[in-house]
Amino acid sequence: MSTETIAAIAVALGAGWASGLNAYAAVLVLGAAQRFGLVVLPHDLQVLASPWVMGTAGILFALNFFADKIPYIDSINDALQTFVRIPAGALLAYGAATGLSSEIAVIAGLLGGTLAAGTHVAKTGSRALINTSPEPFTNILASFGEDITVIGGLALAIAHPITFLCLLALFVVLLIWLLPKLVRLALVPFRRLARRRQSS
Repeated sequence: MSTETIAAIAVALGAGWASGLNAYAAVLVLGAAQRFGLVVLPHDLQVLASPWVMGTAGILFALNFFADKIPYIDSINDALQTFVRIPAGALLAYGAATGLSSEIAVIAGLLGGTLAAGTHVAKTGSRALINTSPEPFTNILASFGEDITVIGGLALAIAHPITFLCLLALFVVLLIWLLPKLVRLALVPFRRLARRRQSS
């Protein structure tokens, strides 16, 4: 497998993985990387460097940035973001692999959507656990950590694709082990809300 192929696969899977945490940040990082010549994205993804696309993603990132730091609002935001993060992960991964072949692009899209779903569930479940604490600082730290992880992870995928793919494989193994627990945690805030409504 050529270096270019490995690099394209790393960017595709990285985009899917990052979208599960913050799709808007993923678009901004990839768009900026293309704009500043750090990476040459496939033709279908070069539109991410458009000022209009980056501007829209920047506004949505700012809205998400604040919502993601308020206890319980972050869980509602995560529920709504289900309809953004998973499709975005699949589309970005597909677009990043279109320069290889149509078959690889479709496989990358499927894997990207799956990775986005996995990281989205991990984020949602961990936030539900954090929301059991009465203070808001943990939410703020977790949100900053997630944003830094997206930026750092995609930067690693672009600069050191093999290292990124190895770390991604470890993440997937850990996620498979944690997934049942995370799904239960993700449902906690909604169960509490249902109980409050029943008791009132």
